[in-house]
Amino acid sequence: MKPFTTRTPKPALLAATALAVAALLLALGADSATAAGDPDKDPPLAPLPAVPEPPDNPITKAKAELGKLLFFDPKLTGDASLACGDCHDPKQGWGFADPISRGYPGTVHWRNSQTVVNTGFLGKLFWQGNSKSLERQAPTANKGAVAGNGESDVMESRLRQTPYYVEKFREVFGVMRPNLGMAWMAIATFERAMLTQRDTPLDRYLRGDKKALSPKAIKGMKLFTGKANCIECHNGPMLTDEKYYNLGLPRPVEFEESGINQVTFRWENYAKGVYETRYRKWKDDAGLYYTTKRLKDAGKFRTAPLRYIKYTAPYMHAGQFFTLEEVIDFYNEGGGENEFTKAYGNKTKILKPLGLTDDEKEALVAFLEELSGDEIKMSVPKVPPYAVMPDVPGLTQAKAKRIGLETYLASLGKQ
Repeated sequence: MKPFTTRTPKPALLAATALAVAALLLALGADSATAAGDPDKDPPLAPLPAVPEPPDNPITKAKAELGKLLFFDPKLTGDASLACGDCHDPKQGWGFADPISRGYPGTVHWRNSQTVVNTGFLGKLFWQGNSKSLERQAPTANKGAVAGNGESDVMESRLRQTPYYVEKFREVFGVMRPNLGMAWMAIATFERAMLTQRDTPLDRYLRGDKKALSPKAIKGMKLFTGKANCIECHNGPMLTDEKYYNLGLPRPVEFEESGINQVTFRWENYAKGVYETRYRKWKDDAGLYYTTKRLKDAGKFRTAPLRYIKYTAPYMHAGQFFTLEEVIDFYNEGGGENEFTKAYGNKTKILKPLGLTDDEKEALVAFLEELSGDEIKMSVPKVPPYAVMPDVPGLTQAKAKRIGLETYLASLGKQ
């Protein structure tokens, strides 16, 4: 395999890409669905295209297999007791089935853990949308204080003390020793290559197979794009506009019942630069405000994609709802109120009572469940162990290091 190199797109390629994106947006706008009272036109539901590949991190089978091991390897966290797969569990929708995700030992997290499935199509990751690619998301999670809490030099050192990784990084990336930045690239490749789900009943239906969805689900889809107006925010191939809204979600009960949850929440507010008066007063998650510091953004969160929703309960940024029925009831009532909607009047104007019947609610649930397709199942692999590199006859590792030959000997496979 050729050594890995970073490729910078040429200006002509960037211009062509921009034109292609603009043409696509115009095409979507021409066929967009508009419901009465909508403030804008909504891209229609669409089949998933091929997963996009970054120019500097193309997908290869070997890289995806390496990323799979790293995804499940606890070496890439602070005390080597957690892995990505502990908060994004294959048996829990590739997320975490408690309202609030597990945290680093001695802590809890403060938000719900979202699924990794189909995230290769998203331009905004995390509930705040503050990571713009899978390559940037991985270190943010693995180094976050209440998540992985890892230190870069320690995590990289662990990879270099694992002979299997030394061999595989050389094979995949053409480097003599594992590099942490390349580890994030491998994990991102695993997520794109193995956790993308394109051939769902919804995809087949949208491509012309009108028997791919049940009659009840088809009725639900018509409600989704019509009376229920879900498509206003859940549109396009991923069923998300990736915009931010305050829905008036209630405060999670964990804040009232768990002291450690309160500690985490207060610490996150402090760490994100919230003013002292608000730090002491606020009890609701301010969401996008932490990024923009604009009061009008307090309590806003990125629209969640819906493509794997059958398997990803509980729902919302703090797991406030355990079933799809609860979610639909919340929207049917026109959303709710929280301390930010009351203080700043920033509840989204899109929400209003829907007047759905019980039969219509059931049809919506049927549509959401069927569009999710089959569950992506995967056994957790056995990760490679640490090992001492064998000494070269007549030269100890200590001596090799003192004279600067350790990397040369490693490149020859003798150390």
